[in-house]
Amino acid sequence: MKVVVLAGGISTERDVSLISGKMIYRAVKKLGHQAVLLDVFLGMEREDIDHIFESGEDFAAGIGEIREVNPDISAVKAQRADGGKCYFGPNVIRICQMADVVFLGLHGADGEGGRVQAAFDLLGIRYTGTDFVSSALAMDKCLAKELFVQNGIPTPAGFRLRKGQTISEKPQFPCVVKVSSGGSSIGVSIVEGPQDYEAALADAFLYGDEVIVEQYIKGKELTCCVLDGKALPIVEIAPKAGFYDYKNKYQAGSTVELCPAPISAEATKRVQEISERVFSALRLHKYARMDFMMDGEENVYCLEANTLPGMTPTSLIPQEAAAVGIGYEQLCQKIIDMAFED
Repeated sequence: MKVVVLAGGISTERDVSLISGKMIYRAVKKLGHQAVLLDVFLGMEREDIDHIFESGEDFAAGIGEIREVNPDISAVKAQRADGGKCYFGPNVIRICQMADVVFLGLHGADGEGGRVQAAFDLLGIRYTGTDFVSSALAMDKCLAKELFVQNGIPTPAGFRLRKGQTISEKPQFPCVVKVSSGGSSIGVSIVEGPQDYEAALADAFLYGDEVIVEQYIKGKELTCCVLDGKALPIVEIAPKAGFYDYKNKYQAGSTVELCPAPISAEATKRVQEISERVFSALRLHKYARMDFMMDGEENVYCLEANTLPGMTPTSLIPQEAAAVGIGYEQLCQKIIDMAFED
């Protein structure tokens, strides 16, 4: 089978996406498929595109590790000779149309927000993961929170703010301030008091025009993936310092992750049931990962859904799959197979 692994892009999660793409690409090759790893924004400037799948070269060579700081997106954009007016780089669409399926290893607004999926639907390109509607619903955390409330899904109380809007609502401290359409905890702050509130808002607005201010839940951080409609074992995430921010997510040794999570059987069942309800409420397909906080009384609150969960060495869905005997390569094949289930 001819498989394009699509990664990179120009979101703040670019580096994470490239590492996910690299690992997926290696696994797909081991599975015996003809694979190309392609940066969706930088594309591929070369003449021999017609035989790219038969070239046998290593398209992951040169991809490094995830750095502790966000990537410099302006520097990435400067690499495009055409100025990057089109999101899709040179030959990206052509190569994707040549493939049997595109494995989406993208993270962030463009890859997870539904626009790539919508474009591929119009172009007749088969891809992994959920569709454009559910991607858009999940990426907009403000809208997702409204759907959680409408469907009786427990979620922290909160309100939205738009850039330039007069702030009328006052939060209770501590609170969480986060950009509405983001990921990897970029643009997220835990605010202890009013002295830090304005700075947290300013930081979040660097990454989007809408932010959420919500109740801070003190307790265990949990995550649960739903694969093909069924919840997998839960992971408890315990950063060694601070909260589960960008550095703690992707720097090896920064976080202790326990799978299955050492919580009661009742709490486990509740988180898994809510995960499946979130999957349904957001009209998700194929697979997704839901994030939670659980307080000291085992009250569970859903924070968000991730439609293209990370597939890096420290990512969570591979750990959950491994807990039920599904190895990394098997997981990649499962995700590919689901793309053909219309």
